[in-house]
Amino acid sequence: MENGTYYTLMLFENIGYIRYVLFIMGFIVYCAIIFFNALVILAIFLERSLHQPMYLLITSLSFNNVYGTAAFFPRLLADLLSDSHTISRGACILQAFVIYTYATNENTILMVMAFDRFVAICKPLQYNNIMTPRFLTVLIALSWIYPMLCIGIAAILNARLTVCGNKLLKVYCHNWEIVKLSCENTLSNNVLGFFNVTTTLIMPLCFILYSYLKILIICRRSSPEFRSKAYQTCVPHIVILLNFSIAIFCEVTLSRFVNVDVPIGLSIALSLDFIVVPPILNPLVYGFNFPDIRKKILCIIKASR
Repeated sequence: MENGTYYTLMLFENIGYIRYVLFIMGFIVYCAIIFFNALVILAIFLERSLHQPMYLLITSLSFNNVYGTAAFFPRLLADLLSDSHTISRGACILQAFVIYTYATNENTILMVMAFDRFVAICKPLQYNNIMTPRFLTVLIALSWIYPMLCIGIAAILNARLTVCGNKLLKVYCHNWEIVKLSCENTLSNNVLGFFNVTTTLIMPLCFILYSYLKILIICRRSSPEFRSKAYQTCVPHIVILLNFSIAIFCEVTLSRFVNVDVPIGLSIALSLDFIVVPPILNPLVYGFNFPDIRKKILCIIKASR
């Protein structure tokens, strides 16, 4: 292939027989992600009483988990067993698009979930009038469409760059690593990247923090019973949010701002946290912490025996 028509994922080089251990671990994790998220989706789909905004948003989160990991794990597992670690430029840009839309979708869905809890706890009498099926559909659609438009434009700009190399120091295709290989001015890519980070990561995170701060203030003024119920529904969201925010912070910091040498194993682990941990943690947190989901999942498991 000519230079610029393919990329080589350099971190797969010289890993020896440990590749087979990593393959087995990766295969088990991927199967667990598909299984647990499918259970949550199926439980909410089959149980009519769960067709409420909070549970439908959990379903959207599980769909996003399956969507994002489908772009990462199959390719990772194939590369671990292969002696050639090259990927065509088109396939690389597509993988980067899916992985980064997964990440931004996750953040915007978490923002909608925070808004749903904010309305439910701070404006309980108006909840049904605000969170109507139509309005919820619009929110879910926007939480998917806007990030895809932002990342899609970035992918188009990346595809038009003239590149002077083909070596990516990652185990997956990474937008910023692709841009760094360019021979031309990348100012427009950098400006768009900053805009995307601001509107799909920083602004949603600020809204989420504001929502939970207001919820905390309301809870402190309320009865112990109300406070306990509010915490029961909010704590799982906060756990998911903290894990995802830390993972994204590590990924962005490592890829763009850290210039010191980081041990290669630690660098890989931190860069993969956002695509590996949330998809398996999300269904476990929601499946175990929401009694209605847990009850339906147990019924499905018993019925399948």
